[in-house]
Amino acid sequence: MTIDIASLAARPDLASLLDEDFDGGWPPFMLWDPMGSVYYSVAHDLYPEFVFAAVDSAEPGRAVARAYAVPLRWTEPELPDGGWDRVIQRATIDRLSGAETNIVSALEICIRPDRRGTGLSALMLDAMRRATAKQGYDTLVAPVRPNGKHTRPDLPMTEYAAQVRADGLPADPWLRVHVRAGGRIERVAPRSMTIAGTLADWRRWTGLPFDVSGPVRVPDALVPVHCDVTHDQAVYVEPNVWVRHRLSPAAD
Repeated sequence: MTIDIASLAARPDLASLLDEDFDGGWPPFMLWDPMGSVYYSVAHDLYPEFVFAAVDSAEPGRAVARAYAVPLRWTEPELPDGGWDRVIQRATIDRLSGAETNIVSALEICIRPDRRGTGLSALMLDAMRRATAKQGYDTLVAPVRPNGKHTRPDLPMTEYAAQVRADGLPADPWLRVHVRAGGRIERVAPRSMTIAGTLADWRRWTGLPFDVSGPVRVPDALVPVHCDVTHDQAVYVEPNVWVRHRLSPAAD
């Protein structure tokens, strides 16, 4: 197969492909993080250099993967506890205030469900690293959602992220892709995404009853969802793992 990866700045015609064929790319409940619409509603127009589509020459009318990132200004010593949500918030404030950005954060790399396990995630990450460097940035960070963590929802993320194989690489496949690409695991973002809803919302999103107060283990959730029947609400606070990529300004 021949995979062509381009940003929307270079190929604006690819924008229409990014909403097609990705059903099932993420668990339905994750689409209800309120910060998501703040970014995705403007990403194609305002950040086209950081929105990417991958097309296989064998099926040119469909995207096989997509990726999103955003530039922001971050000068604090540690990357934020708020992870994904905080990055979108800060990037939006920076854009509205005209602040000079100094790093780029990945927000999503999504592989079409039928093309997973074919090495596309590494290709998309490499394209994002190269494009970030080409724009003059020396740092790409990522609040990584480890793709094996949902099988261990009760294990603290700090312990999960520290697990390594015999070769010293992370046990988690997605963290391993980042480390192989040159990324360095820095810390856990304990509240990277916060998704709250009524019990009816969560029943609709998951098909589960949500009729008993306490932790609820939801398929594809990295940690249990906290259910409060008395107050008719449930809240999911997802931890992610910060990875930092140092880039060469000469990369192209």
